[in-house]
Amino acid sequence: MFRRTFWFGTGVAAGVWATTKVNRKLRQLTPENLAVAAANKAIEAGGRLRDRAVDFALDVRDNMAQREAELGDALGLDAPVDQELPAPRRYAAIENRNDPTTSKYIDRTTYSYNRNEDH
Repeated sequence: MFRRTFWFGTGVAAGVWATTKVNRKLRQLTPENLAVAAANKAIEAGGRLRDRAVDFALDVRDNMAQREAELGDALGLDAPVDQELPAPRRYAAIENRNDPTTSKYIDRTTYSYNRNEDH
């Protein structure tokens, strides 16, 4: 008799336990709870994506500044200017023989600009 009561109680306990588990799972699978769960996961994924995008942008900015400094060093852009640049050369595009101020800018070399001269 005691054995039957034990197994009856064990069956009732297992049934109650299984029923509560099934009811919890059914409550989790309602449309409202599924929508809430999906929204929470989307918010978490968006936060992770935003964090990764911010980290990527910061890495790009740091590497860009580092590369810019390397290029500046290689090209000597950060070096102090020790010597003065030469004076610019000025040539008149068209010689105006009537205006004496422009004739002084014309280069009076012996070089000929005739391209057919060498052929």
